[in-house]
Amino acid sequence: MEPIPNPPRWADRLLEYFVSDRLLEDVQGDLYEIYQRRAKMVGIAKARREYGWNAVRYINPFFRSYKSNHDTQPLFSTSMIQNYIKIALRSLWKSKGYATINILGLSVAFCICTFLFLTAYNQLTFDSFHADKDRIYQAYLFFNNPDKPERRGQLPLPFVPAIKAEYPEVEAATRFVNERSLIEYKDKSLDKVIRLVDADFLKIFSFPLIKGNRQTAFQELGNIVLNETTANALFGTEDPIGKQIQLKDNGETKSYIVTGVLADAPTNSTVRYDVLVRIENIPGYHSRQNQWDDFSHTVYVKLAENTDPEVLQKKLKSFSQKYFAPTVETLKKKGARPDQRGDIAAVRFQNLSKLHFDSELSGGPPVTVVYVLLGIALFILLIACFNFINLSIARSFTRAREVGVRKYLGALKSQLFMQIWGETTVVCFLGLMAGVVLVVLLVPEFNAAFDGKISLNYVLQPGVIVGILVMFLFVTLLAGGYPAWQMSLFNAIEVLKGKITLKRPGFLRNSLIVTQFAMSCLLTCCTILAVQQTDYLRSVPLGFEKEQIISIPVGNKYEGRQVLQRMRNKFANDPSVIAISGSNVNLGRGKDNSTSRAMVGFDYKGKNITTDWLLVDYDYLKTLNIKLLNGREFERGYAADSVDKVVITESMAQALGEKQAVNSYFQVDSGGTKYQVIGLIADYHLYSLAQKKSPITMHISSTEGISYIFVRVAPQSVKTAMTKMRDTWKEVAPGAEFIGSFVDENVDSWYKSEEKMSQIFSIASLVAILLSCLGLFAVALLVVEQRTKEIGIRKVLGASIANLILILSKDFLKLILIALAIATPLAWFGMQQWLNSYPYKIQINAWVFVGVGVAAVSITLLTVSFQAIKAALMNPVKSLRSE
Repeated sequence: MEPIPNPPRWADRLLEYFVSDRLLEDVQGDLYEIYQRRAKMVGIAKARREYGWNAVRYINPFFRSYKSNHDTQPLFSTSMIQNYIKIALRSLWKSKGYATINILGLSVAFCICTFLFLTAYNQLTFDSFHADKDRIYQAYLFFNNPDKPERRGQLPLPFVPAIKAEYPEVEAATRFVNERSLIEYKDKSLDKVIRLVDADFLKIFSFPLIKGNRQTAFQELGNIVLNETTANALFGTEDPIGKQIQLKDNGETKSYIVTGVLADAPTNSTVRYDVLVRIENIPGYHSRQNQWDDFSHTVYVKLAENTDPEVLQKKLKSFSQKYFAPTVETLKKKGARPDQRGDIAAVRFQNLSKLHFDSELSGGPPVTVVYVLLGIALFILLIACFNFINLSIARSFTRAREVGVRKYLGALKSQLFMQIWGETTVVCFLGLMAGVVLVVLLVPEFNAAFDGKISLNYVLQPGVIVGILVMFLFVTLLAGGYPAWQMSLFNAIEVLKGKITLKRPGFLRNSLIVTQFAMSCLLTCCTILAVQQTDYLRSVPLGFEKEQIISIPVGNKYEGRQVLQRMRNKFANDPSVIAISGSNVNLGRGKDNSTSRAMVGFDYKGKNITTDWLLVDYDYLKTLNIKLLNGREFERGYAADSVDKVVITESMAQALGEKQAVNSYFQVDSGGTKYQVIGLIADYHLYSLAQKKSPITMHISSTEGISYIFVRVAPQSVKTAMTKMRDTWKEVAPGAEFIGSFVDENVDSWYKSEEKMSQIFSIASLVAILLSCLGLFAVALLVVEQRTKEIGIRKVLGASIANLILILSKDFLKLILIALAIATPLAWFGMQQWLNSYPYKIQINAWVFVGVGVAAVSITLLTVSFQAIKAALMNPVKSLRSE
């Protein structure tokens, strides 16, 4: 074959490269070991000697024939893999900017995804650590009310003894009641929540017993079991077993013998405890143990093996008819009809594995919240992957000649794919390691900001490790697989002739951009709406003035009424204190992080009435500045006020059906006290606006304990009020911890979950926007590279910079508009479903979506314009020559 008479410059450069030492250094990962050693000496010399300038056409067939003679060699040897890694590191080092952008984006994505994944893991694994979790259920009552069905988790005290005695399918059962008490041992005292349970508690739940005997820990009524934290706080290094401690509640002191120490309950446990004692120690137990209308506690049961809960629930029909007959009759009078199962009232079970997400029974979050977190994590990960793909394709221009040379030296497509995909794996691994470092460093901040329960120990769980590995493999395959496959398909001859061009915008690239910005716009819309809803909840009038009120939890060291009277005496002549009162229910969630609720139900003229039963003290209305509509409030001059007088809200009056509610009478218990309504007040929110306002009945008692003291201070004294209260507390309750807080701050804490959701959406949308802009920047770079010659020609023909920016940007703007068209209805539908769970909610405003659209278009123009202006300012002569 005749040599080419006038070889082109590319051939000269190629052959010069062939005979240089850089050849073997760069392509050894694509050749066999023996092929690497002899390539320069035999192959190139022979090709150049026999074929001259046509060596380019024949060197590839030569090496392929050489390869076929050595087909016993493995496809990928160990040394070749090592060379792949070496060349990948060298390539990344040469392109530090590209590598930094990818590693940074992936590390942030991995970090956020890990946090969200661990949060979801913590939620989804609630109560999964119990040995017999499939046989553990919470019992509840179902009432098919005429307006809507009701599920009540509070059961009467005789329920457990009766169901255990009559149904052998119930292997074990325990009641669960909370009481706050002061624990004393020698000179130490702790204010703790006491859990009153049955002896079967340790038979149902498999919390590890560190010290003591599981069979005898609750053998006697005077036995007490502590968790590890409480035991260490009380006893230190001393062995607590057999020691006597005292529980002090409302002035009464009882002694108990420590018979066990339980490990602290995991953070993903529905059942939590500090101290456990037998439920028979609850005040008034003997008088209440046969009252089937006293709904006061939670019940957990463990069914015998091979027991079908559905079958047992059918057998319990007679149980319900026997013990809840009065309730059934009342419901029938109200027009209740049997449900699909034929029940008006029934005992039913909810499995422990589903209990956490049953907000009606456990107060936990809906499972959709967890899926939203996982969806956000997936969004962030996909956006990072799309960026990687776009940057890799953009960078493929600079590597086209390298790929062409490798193909002509005999490299197979599979080898090229492995080489380029290997680089992706290195980048992803570095990004993963950087993400793990960020997770380790930011765990405390994450838990503090979102009240999270994330522990680094979760990372060592098999499920989490598998999840991280799957996430890593997913990213490497998705982000590295397509660019590697695309570059392995380059036409080698066209590449070496300098004619390589990538296709103009295709379906995949456009899809990536649309998906990225659709996700970003979706998260941004959700963020704005979540923030608006949270702000709205905080702005809704509560029916009382929350400003200038200090709430002080009394605790259990002193009797609440005594402390309240001491504070009244202390501030009797202080003009900075307007009013002082007390209650058994806090306003908002204070620093003691405790909340309580007492409700009573009774029949009144054929109606079933349910009301909040609120204990208050004198001056309660004055302290909260609640408007009295009719009648009078509680007064010290009327002794009977603390016996049988109540003040009710408007909604309670409506429930009674009395036009003139004042001076009307009703009974809560048949044959019990007949209460007289002496005052009518406007409705107010005693609890979060996530719940509707319910009827409230206020009463005063000289015997029931006051748990919270409220102090309204003068406006000019707000700044110094908290310091004054703290100093006064040391005098009226020496030794008791002062944990007072302003009521307006307590009310804000009602909306922590909404605020957390807003923060998560905010961070996710910000990261999504930044990553999307990074990907858009890479695509803009790719487009400018593709259209360099076109830009030069347009500029020579008189196009202005503004025209060039418009030409280069209009295609991207179309994609952003498509993304908005996809994101807007999804955001509207999803947030509307979320808002429907609130009785008080905002109306979604179309301007939210318009604002997000304008912001998306503006960000797109700014991102694309940078590259567009750079290309427009380029010398057109240089642009045309570069093509």
